Amino acid sequence: MADTLLFCNSHGADAPERATVPFIAAATAAVSGKSAVVVCTVEAVNLGLPGVADGIEEEGMPPLGDLVRQFTDAGGEIWLCSACAVKRGITGDRELVDGAVIVGAARIVEALAEGRAITLA
Repeated sequence: MADTLLFCNSHGADAPERATVPFIAAATAAVSGKSAVVVCTVEAVNLGLPGVADGIEEEGMPPLGDLVRQFTDAGGEIWLCSACAVKRGITGDRELVDGAVIVGAARIVEALAEGRAITLA
């Protein structure tokens, strides 16, 4: 995990630009052969549901749905905070986009302690 880049994202449709920027950086990392994870909290957990990212686009930026697919096609992982997901009715029995998993706080903290977190606020 020490060589993994962690990109934190807490936004979705509520702030399209802030939701898109972490995926631009993460997709660039993954396509370049780096191990990358986007850690989604708060509203960003909705991006783990099929079709949600497809409806988000910021003028002058690539469509978020395309970036999510590019990222996961290159081996990137999307981690959905379990507490945030449950609060929004997203549980283990829901279909998620390819590359997305629901993870607990302990796994996120472990990864943050071992990896390199990138904040693009």
